[in-house]
Amino acid sequence: MGFQIEVCANSVESCIAAQAGGADRVELCAGIPEGGTTPSYGTIVWARKVLTRTRLHVIIRPRGGDFLYSPIEMDIMLNDIETAKRLGADGVVIGCLTAAGDIDCLATTELVQAARGMSVTFHRAFDVCRDPHKALEDIILSGCDRLLTSGQQATAEEGIPLIGELRGQAKGRIALMAGCGVNETNIARIAAETGVSEFHFSARERICSQMVYRNEAVSMGGTVRIDDYERMETTAERVKKNIAALSFPKYLMQ
Repeated sequence: MGFQIEVCANSVESCIAAQAGGADRVELCAGIPEGGTTPSYGTIVWARKVLTRTRLHVIIRPRGGDFLYSPIEMDIMLNDIETAKRLGADGVVIGCLTAAGDIDCLATTELVQAARGMSVTFHRAFDVCRDPHKALEDIILSGCDRLLTSGQQATAEEGIPLIGELRGQAKGRIALMAGCGVNETNIARIAAETGVSEFHFSARERICSQMVYRNEAVSMGGTVRIDDYERMETTAERVKKNIAALSFPKYLMQ
């Protein structure tokens, strides 16, 4: 089976590592702790420069939180899609819900049409929708090429049953991509038990700041305590380990 590997990249450095590790594409995001938000103009420009062999998909999400968007936020997303297209992105990643927890078909279709000529992935907004089976049909009708999902569970490994059901329901009409908590210890099992061939993971490791002087009494997150002297970045080694785990999947041999 031919697998497609997507790395969730939070920086240009992570894009470089994803490509070196053998990723087929990256999903470029800012705001990873919020689930991913639209990256800056400059980040997209530089990601496109460095990704010479790996496709570039840009998440279109103006803020963290829920996926119920105002008319102003819709205009922002339409503008961001236009920018991503102009800067040479190969695809965009979107997701809109109604207040009732269904797919916002009108908004999704409008974004898909704006992205014409690029690949479109519907992201994990799907995982907090009310009825996953109806939602899948709505996403297909909207024209999306791919659905990223953890099977409506905290991790894709826990969501294996639903991911497998969705793949059967889709019958090849849309690509299913398993994501969230995918790593070298479970990727082969997810592949074997769901039948999906696309995987999304970050393959990040902790990078310590090179700052010598540190004022740890002050947090850039204010009352939200974060560690300002470390960050998470994708590493080529972790990407390679995940891909290698798919090359010799013990679960497929059982």
